[in-house]
Amino acid sequence: MAGLDNIIHQTTRLRIMSSLAALDAGEQVDFVYLRGLMKLTDGNLGAHLSKLENAGYIKIEKTFIERKPRTFVNITGKGRDAFSEHVGALKEIINSEKRQIHRGSKQNG
Repeated sequence: MAGLDNIIHQTTRLRIMSSLAALDAGEQVDFVYLRGLMKLTDGNLGAHLSKLENAGYIKIEKTFIERKPRTFVNITGKGRDAFSEHVGALKEIINSEKRQIHRGSKQNG
């Protein structure tokens, strides 16, 4: 099992990736919607999205709708795989801790 992904592990980026991973493949979310969901400023969200985009985990598409700029974000296949591995690593940590606690309670009981 792979270890924790340092890019995804940061709390805000973990929340962003969780939200994007919940989308169906090819689905996008609007920057403004994501900003409201995450309760972040434009600059803060933009910085986190840039980090995820540079890692190849998300794709950012800027377009115009009725002459107004709009930004859409979606998770890439690489991002979905990295998120899945990260979640797997978290589950492995949790299960390992459960086993140790269970063994400890049997030894002390």
